[in-house]
Amino acid sequence: MARPNTIYESAHKGDFDLIKSRLDEDPSLLTKEDENKRILLHWCSVGGNFKLATHLVELGSPIDPRDDTDTTPLILASSAGHLEIVSLLLEKGANVNQQSSDGHSALQYAASKAWLSICVKLIDYNANVNISDKRGATPLHRAASKGNLEIVRLLIQKGDHLKVNARDAYGCTPLHLACEEDRQDVAKLLVQNGGDLETKNRDGQTPLELCTMHLRKALEVIKSKTR
Repeated sequence: MARPNTIYESAHKGDFDLIKSRLDEDPSLLTKEDENKRILLHWCSVGGNFKLATHLVELGSPIDPRDDTDTTPLILASSAGHLEIVSLLLEKGANVNQQSSDGHSALQYAASKAWLSICVKLIDYNANVNISDKRGATPLHRAASKGNLEIVRLLIQKGDHLKVNARDAYGCTPLHLACEEDRQDVAKLLVQNGGDLETKNRDGQTPLELCTMHLRKALEVIKSKTR
């Protein structure tokens, strides 16, 4: 969170008139960094004021500045669910596959938080559907774990060369996570689209061993029909 009573807090709140006035007085504020290396566009992207974001971009704000965690305005807007700002930044050339210092991308955040329209927009701009963070988690891992069925369906339908059985640092596939969290509809969809019931994670467990009995039976039926 931006510190109270600063121009960055005003950008976060979307105080258009105040920011415009301050920038008219001192244009250098457009690119001035706070203690976390964030500029006004970072905070505006978190707050979601499209009018202010557009004004900052029109004044020549950098589109892809990275803060002290390598996070860009696009990553922040995607995480916060601000589709208009996401679209603006992408149209202006933002790097759709920029990753934070932990390896988190815009698509990973949007997939985790079930922002379907943002995921569609990011994929339309060639977001890497198999991008992984430092723990090896892909957007599909994120969506499957959270039970975000429509995101999982989108990744399967629109994700060219999607690695359905990608394994994270713990050896878990998205199906492992869906089973462990009892995301039944997601698990069924994954199995219908190539999710492997036999892959073992680092602890030697298959997805079936993480299922409830009810889900296990349902997945075994689906698997038998796909053979």
